[in-house]
Amino acid sequence: MTVEVCVKAATGAPDHLGDCPFSQRVLLTLEEKKIPYQRNLVNTTVKPQWFLEISPEGKVPLAKHDGKWVSDSDVIVQILEEKYPEPSLKPPPEVASVGSKIFPSLVKFLKSKDPNDGSEQALLEELKALDDHLRQHGPFIAGEELTAVDLSLTPKLYHLEITTGHFKSWAIPENLTHLHNYMKLMFSRESFQKTRAPKEYVIAGWEQKLNA
Repeated sequence: MTVEVCVKAATGAPDHLGDCPFSQRVLLTLEEKKIPYQRNLVNTTVKPQWFLEISPEGKVPLAKHDGKWVSDSDVIVQILEEKYPEPSLKPPPEVASVGSKIFPSLVKFLKSKDPNDGSEQALLEELKALDDHLRQHGPFIAGEELTAVDLSLTPKLYHLEITTGHFKSWAIPENLTHLHNYMKLMFSRESFQKTRAPKEYVIAGWEQKLNA
């Protein structure tokens, strides 16, 4: 059975996949579980009427479940795990929150106008903690097995790499070798290559957010 999903279209290029890491998380889950799906691209700048009718809040991603549209990537991923348990992507509880503060720290750093406000250091501390976790438990967050935590974190790390370089002339320190190896491992997966937004669309989407 085909799962119908709505994900963000690229800013300024509505026929192309856009820069939403939460949308990519859902697409990655579908790809890794090999679930057939129909992808609807949504122009979130000028939201079409059909989309507002199924999503009054205007948020992506959405997935159709038992005839109803469901929002929130956490909820969608959980539904997919329950409905399609093989292969299992359920993470052990002790790693469920690994790396969860990286994305909020990234947003704060990108929006920061004050180099002394601690936002850069806060992001660096989160990345160091992730590197340390991977050093002890890698290659994936839960060890040898890929889980939903990897599929949630990887799109955010992809955005981090592109946006910090473009907007802040900043890069993840080279000495965080376990993190760099993890990113190479995840970015090279076929599921990631099929569901990632090209760099220019990630930049265009963030330009719109940061200038809002």
